[in-house]
Amino acid sequence: MKVIISIFIWVTSIIYLLFFLFFTLACTYIFPERVYNPWIKKLMRFLFILAGSRVKVEGLENLEPNKTYLFMANHVSLYDVPLLGGFIPGLARGVEANRQHGWPLYGKVMRRLGNIPIERESTHGSVSSFKKTLHELNNGRSMIILPEGHRTLNGKMKPFKRLPFYLAKQIDKGIVPVGLSGLYKLNPKGSWIIRPTTIKIRFGEVISKEKIDELSSDELRDCVKNEIVKLVDRP
Repeated sequence: MKVIISIFIWVTSIIYLLFFLFFTLACTYIFPERVYNPWIKKLMRFLFILAGSRVKVEGLENLEPNKTYLFMANHVSLYDVPLLGGFIPGLARGVEANRQHGWPLYGKVMRRLGNIPIERESTHGSVSSFKKTLHELNNGRSMIILPEGHRTLNGKMKPFKRLPFYLAKQIDKGIVPVGLSGLYKLNPKGSWIIRPTTIKIRFGEVISKEKIDELSSDELRDCVKNEIVKLVDRP
């Protein structure tokens, strides 16, 4: 039964993804970002209905409306991107692996939306990508970074990269730790089986610019990771 359910979800989700990509691409040429952004969020949320899963959102009271933040979350599944993109309030874009921006249609759409590609195996390329991220933050657009760099293989968090926190100290924005739970059960890396479940996205308290300035890059990295750990449900 799991196989039949998974095949159905994958087929319907792929068809829906193609619709989403063509629709979004058209919107980026026709409408201003402030007009089409709410539509795209709703479309991303609908993907979880197709996956037979319920999403619970907690901690929105920690965020100030219309304020720009740097969001950092644990990296669990392919569903991380639509979950974060669909449920983070306001205008937010993300940093993605460079190879994904090379995929036909998907890469073009992500570039049109303003997502930033990163060469994870190149220090120079990573620095360049994070500088672009800082530029976007300083110009009023929230950004999303997954500091592990790669999806988890066993449900546990990997070590966080240091570079995002070194550069985060250079901006005048708070960091919002975000905990994602349930996604590993829904679809772990290396498996095509989909297991409908309840998914939670929890927004932690904002780590203020004042606190960020007090910490070294390594201390900030540990601080953010500890906060995300608290926000993630234990298996």
